[in-house]
Amino acid sequence: MPPFALHTLVASVAAALAFMPLGTSAQEKTTTTPQAATLQVVEVTEGYATPNGKLTLDTPVETGSRLGLTARETPASVTVVDRATIEARGAQDTQEILRAVPGVTAHDAPGSVGVSYRGFGSGSLGQLFNGITVQYSIAARPVDSWIYDRVEAIGGPSSFLFGSGAVGGSINYITKTPERTDFTEAQVRAGSHRLREVSIGINRRLGSAAAAAGGGTAHYARLDLNHREGGSWTEGTERRATQLAASLLSDLGSGWSHLLAYEYQNENVHRPYWGTPVLQPAVGELRIDPGTRDKNYNSADGLYAQRVQWLRSVAQWRVSDALQLRNTLYAYDALRDYRNVETYAFNATNTAVARSGVLLQRHDHEVIGNRLEANYHGTLAGRRSDWSAGLDFSVNRQTRFPNSLSTTVSTVAPYNFTTEYFFNIPGMKPGFQPDRDNKVTTTAVYLENRTALAPALQLITALRHERIALNLTNRRAITATSPAHMARSYEPTTGRMGLVWDVAPGMNLYAQYATAADPPAGVLSTATFANVRDNTELTTGRSYEVGSKLDFWGGKGTATVAAFHITRKNIATQDPNNSSQTLLVGEQSSKGVELAAGLRPHARWQLQGNLVRTQARYENFVQGGVSLAGKTPTNTPQTVANLWMSYALTPTWTASAGVRHVGKVYANAANTQHWPAYTLLDLGVAWKLRLATTLTARLRNATDRIYAANAGSGQVYLGAPRTLDVTLHTAF
Repeated sequence: MPPFALHTLVASVAAALAFMPLGTSAQEKTTTTPQAATLQVVEVTEGYATPNGKLTLDTPVETGSRLGLTARETPASVTVVDRATIEARGAQDTQEILRAVPGVTAHDAPGSVGVSYRGFGSGSLGQLFNGITVQYSIAARPVDSWIYDRVEAIGGPSSFLFGSGAVGGSINYITKTPERTDFTEAQVRAGSHRLREVSIGINRRLGSAAAAAGGGTAHYARLDLNHREGGSWTEGTERRATQLAASLLSDLGSGWSHLLAYEYQNENVHRPYWGTPVLQPAVGELRIDPGTRDKNYNSADGLYAQRVQWLRSVAQWRVSDALQLRNTLYAYDALRDYRNVETYAFNATNTAVARSGVLLQRHDHEVIGNRLEANYHGTLAGRRSDWSAGLDFSVNRQTRFPNSLSTTVSTVAPYNFTTEYFFNIPGMKPGFQPDRDNKVTTTAVYLENRTALAPALQLITALRHERIALNLTNRRAITATSPAHMARSYEPTTGRMGLVWDVAPGMNLYAQYATAADPPAGVLSTATFANVRDNTELTTGRSYEVGSKLDFWGGKGTATVAAFHITRKNIATQDPNNSSQTLLVGEQSSKGVELAAGLRPHARWQLQGNLVRTQARYENFVQGGVSLAGKTPTNTPQTVANLWMSYALTPTWTASAGVRHVGKVYANAANTQHWPAYTLLDLGVAWKLRLATTLTARLRNATDRIYAANAGSGQVYLGAPRTLDVTLHTAF
């Protein structure tokens, strides 16, 4: 590991202590007001206790604004998937959590994180961890959900909040941190394919209660640990993963507080599944041979492995009721290894499968950064006016070590076959040779404001300016197209202007205009020499959105509705006269409507659902000399709908069901191949053994539907078949 790695993380702690008078965000839960443990939010009515089905609209969120606004107060579509929702739906990892975000689809193929949101893919989405971006989509690979407190998402351009790379929206994964109380919780889960999972969470006050109550120094520690292992529905696949989140919250008196948080993630997948070949001819509606559904054509010792470490020092100083300062110092270190044969294709008669796409790869990725910010609550021309201002700085370094072969490794029978050990493939041997170093240095300043134009009318504005320096260093042979060094700089300015009008108690209308900036092809932390040479500008994104957030039926229900139109210009495309070069000529648009509602019609019932209709298309795009104007981007469904229902049969027994519908998606840019729409059904039953102990059984994909979570022109990445798991959760 380079010198920058782990010892830099440790050095960050010492540096952070120098910033003690500065602050932490609302998402770190470091306010001075004692908080009860948030193991699971429940509503008790007539003896029946079930998670609240209404939408979370009135809790401050970090992802929609830095002003501490609630989802209702934000002029954009903001979704909060809290811990109660995660528990109620049995979301096992972050990708299952994302199903609660309207319109989002996701798959967990090892080599990518295929998230689609408002018509845009992972390269045009911000994937954040506690409000921090590492500018790399694979960093958001699914993580077991135990260590997360909640996930927040904002639809549409949000570069003005988090920096370049967020035209379609931003998703923020927020880790559990200390509560100001004592509790312990534990969970065990077992299920199909030898699934075994054990989790524990411990939160403790350190020191005397009298000192904490008297306003003196008080410390609170939290430890959350999760271990999961087992097989898979695909042949030979085994997964083992461990996650640890440890944190210390210190109330230091005189308005000072400090959070020190460390996270560790380790995942090892033996013989990972990369997909299933489609039957030939692969035109129109794609099909698979059901007999190959569980087949795995990877090498016998194929591998995906990652080790991720986070260290954050978040310090806050509450100078007065009007002014708060905070400083976030962070470091990230990740190492990912791949050793696989990834591509499979049927022959013309569908009697044999050709195996190719040999890749030995390592990603060594490190980020260090600091954010200094201030929040001020004041007045402007006699009207309430709240301000947030800040300075962001980060250095993002990544080195890749690729070694690949494009030749066919072997051709095997579809059903009964054996595959080689990876290093028996001619031309492959152990060891890694670096290709290039990517270094992205970002400095940004931002300003955000909310001013009351009238008692019921709020104006929310934001502006962010960035200076991004991208430097590439060649670690292999120097050629005309791969020089020893190449550099490029970008200076995007993005912003937001929105109005929120409280038209009646519990109901508002809003309108917003926002801009964003995106890397033209891929992400800057993995940009190639061709990207840097040919693409002199970032893409530009613009969005118009109107909507409403409201309570109805006497407070029994909540709902949101939003209509949006997003355009992204300067997309990189292949030069029709020179296939080795790219040009900034493309334009993509997306428009649609989002509906979400939560309802408690009766003490025993809860319902929550959402529906999104999106029309995404290329407005101006040329690929290989062929115009794709009017075509839909790949793996972008027009319709995504979800419905969750639960019914308390008795005070101790609850039945639940979830229905998910995903519309047709195209597998290629020319839209000549597609995977049909599908609907999934999940069923569950929970038995409350005592007040804080629940035993839950869940049947996922109850109808055993064969569906593609991601569709490619030659192979599809299938979703899991019907599985059963049983979970015992307790708290004390």
